[in-house]
Amino acid sequence: MISADAGDWLLETASSGNLLLAAPVAFAAGLVSFFSPCVVPLLPGYLSYVSGISVTELQSANRGRILAGALLFVLGFSAIFVAGGALFGAAGQKLLPYQDEIALVGGILLIVMGLVFMGAFGFLQRDIRAHQVPRVGLVAAPLLGVLFGVGWTPCIGPTLSAVLVLAGNEATAGRGALLALIYCLGLGLPFVLAALFLGHFLRVSSWVREHQRAVSVFGGALLVVTGLLLVTGLWGQLVISLQHLIGGFEVPL
Repeated sequence: MISADAGDWLLETASSGNLLLAAPVAFAAGLVSFFSPCVVPLLPGYLSYVSGISVTELQSANRGRILAGALLFVLGFSAIFVAGGALFGAAGQKLLPYQDEIALVGGILLIVMGLVFMGAFGFLQRDIRAHQVPRVGLVAAPLLGVLFGVGWTPCIGPTLSAVLVLAGNEATAGRGALLALIYCLGLGLPFVLAALFLGHFLRVSSWVREHQRAVSVFGGALLVVTGLLLVTGLWGQLVISLQHLIGGFEVPL
């Protein structure tokens, strides 16, 4: 049973125009992070690390073991990102009187990050990642997820920054954490699907590598548009419009 207080919080959160607008952006940012050049090309390696099964044996191995490793891996990096979302949300609550200024700075940051994702500012294109990671198996899969969340932040930084900026804009720790969780769904769901349908995902990843530039441009454009909405104040206007739209719905008795 869900308590009355929890039910009220869920209802308020679900009816938040700001969250309704930010949630699709966060989920799309997670998907873009997965299909970035530093994640999807190494997908077989990730699944090998977290399951303890060699890359050459993945397609014939026990699917349940690979799925368990992928789920534990996703839980590991989700813990890091959700904590970050909660932290930024709490900070946004403290800085609520300066919400307009924060939206302006955050919007500018997103525009810059979007341009970086599209290939601008070459000196910011470096990423930090481990090239030699031993196969750890199920027991250490969550830890590897945590290490992913910390060590790969420079690589998925542009899209993650967008989510953290929006989490700060939510101005509560709970909503910030929820928004980060939605980002983790966008990033983690493909890992789980890949564990279930590896052969299909290898073909998809091959197509993505061939169209990597288009993926990067789409992801960068998503960040730039979100940043422009924040800088111009249109984001707030869209939130108000959504709140009025939701408020106009009546549930028939």
